[in-house]
Amino acid sequence: MKKAAPNALGDTPLNILLIGSDSRADAKNVALGGGKNERDRKPLADVQMLLHISADRKNANIVSIPRDTVVPIPACKDEDGTPYAATTNRPINETLSRGGPGCTLTTWESLTGVYIDHWMMVDFAGVVAMADEVGGVPVCVTTGVWDRSTATVKGGSGLQLPKGTTEVKGEQALQWLRTRHAFGSDQNRAKAQHMYMNGMMEKLQKQNAWTDTGRLMGLAETATKALQVSDEIRSVAKLFDLSMQLKNVKLDRLTTATVPTRAYPPKPNQWLEMVPASADKMWAMLRDDVAFDKNGDAAGAKPSASAKPTGPTAGAPSTLGITVINGTGVDGQMSVDGRASGMAKSLQDKGFTQATASRSTEPRKDTVVTYPKAEGDQAKADALSVARSLGLPDSAVRADAKAESITLVIGGDWREGATYKKPKTEAGDLPEGADDKVDCMEVYSVYRWDGKSKS
Repeated sequence: MKKAAPNALGDTPLNILLIGSDSRADAKNVALGGGKNERDRKPLADVQMLLHISADRKNANIVSIPRDTVVPIPACKDEDGTPYAATTNRPINETLSRGGPGCTLTTWESLTGVYIDHWMMVDFAGVVAMADEVGGVPVCVTTGVWDRSTATVKGGSGLQLPKGTTEVKGEQALQWLRTRHAFGSDQNRAKAQHMYMNGMMEKLQKQNAWTDTGRLMGLAETATKALQVSDEIRSVAKLFDLSMQLKNVKLDRLTTATVPTRAYPPKPNQWLEMVPASADKMWAMLRDDVAFDKNGDAAGAKPSASAKPTGPTAGAPSTLGITVINGTGVDGQMSVDGRASGMAKSLQDKGFTQATASRSTEPRKDTVVTYPKAEGDQAKADALSVARSLGLPDSAVRADAKAESITLVIGGDWREGATYKKPKTEAGDLPEGADDKVDCMEVYSVYRWDGKSKS
């Protein structure tokens, strides 16, 4: 996976995968989350959010995939070397047990086509520590809530809050993030978790955290103890620098969203699957750094006079070997006959005389131009020249460890024409049901609390 192309000012988006582990390996986690009999069970990634900070650092998105969503999971290896074969019929929360945070990150990159810069993982005890350091986070419920065991549903987080807004911290913050039954579903739990994230951002801004170096340094120091993070940010100074990337994001430019899902047919009462069109649109917006909100400056970034192209110059078109593959037969659509040969002819007419059509097919949703990873920057420059000649965005160019030459795979998004026309996506144009920001969480009737009965 390659990092997104820089904008006109030479800046790139920042993507951080946030993982919530349900590990009970530590005594503190058992005390907070129960499950003494689960000490030896490999942890699941019950919370997964992608934090995307725009290239201009003026807007940010937090995107969740519910834990029981079935997705393709690539082949991974656990820390002890245990291999796990790729699978297409398991929920995304199992990625953590199949190869640690690296497997979860790889799964997200494969799903979205988005380069992820860093990962951060927190367990039960870490949530408590961070909530205490912030000093409490405001959350809201429309009625009193008590998430407890009932005659029909066992378990529950133990969350007990009165109607209205409460600042939760410590164990109560953990209970809020873990509550599912009282909010009705996994999707609504994600909505509550997003309310918490918005509340934390609001609290930090009120504390002037980004102008108070001591305050932010204290948060970074706590984070080094409360979080597990990828190697490249494993220090107080690096976490401090990373947190500063959020200093210019205003609250009305922080969007929280959950990928729309539906019942997974083989297990409709247990698992979910993403709605393909909705997920594809959201991933494209992330890849292209299109804001999820409509509150930005429509003018956008202006090119810098000092910005200059970097890297080697592409080879002459006539010297580049290009294989064209028809991948249009995807998502139930028939493959477009002659699409590969037609595009090979178009490339030849543009001077890429060595372009040839392959008889093989490779169904995929999006069109890509791949190049041999081993050939480095020169092959990348060559592939970019091919993509640009066809009107494809730079984000369509990707390195491939198995590629032997430049390969154009024509996806289901380009079924006709010799010049690619990128689907227009406007800021704030999220799929229906994705934007899940609410002022107050509704409480499922069984778990409503009158504020008087004892816990």
